[in-house]
Amino acid sequence: MRSAIGLANAAYHIDEVPIGAVVVLNNQIIGEGYNRTIIDCDPSAHAEVIALRSASTCQNNHRLPGASLYVTIEPCAMCAGAIVQARIETVVFGASDPKSGAAGSVFDILNEPALNHQSTVISGVLEQECAEILKDYFSSKRDTKQE
Repeated sequence: MRSAIGLANAAYHIDEVPIGAVVVLNNQIIGEGYNRTIIDCDPSAHAEVIALRSASTCQNNHRLPGASLYVTIEPCAMCAGAIVQARIETVVFGASDPKSGAAGSVFDILNEPALNHQSTVISGVLEQECAEILKDYFSSKRDTKQE
């Protein structure tokens, strides 16, 4: 999770929403990403999707069985769908997302029995630290608008 937090900070410094993600297989990071939606003009360029793309390229496989995804915030519905498609075994996230979380907060896509794959979900890992990065970012955005 510390690596994902580092990536979230990198996103913060380029004025992206500070979310970071890493894919781990056999105790090694095989993919990483941070939000790039603004810089890439791409609504699908979420940290999780970029990390999954990176890991898939590394493994030369669109499926990542046995892999874990660590992300600083609960995945949204789009990312949860990509996680299911990639067959990620475990998803570990820091802060919950009560507005659009799809790993139990609003939806529970990662454990939907009607789908052909479910992931183990572990929430609240370094939750305060993950939430604080987002709070700081959005607070700075509000402060800038008021100046």
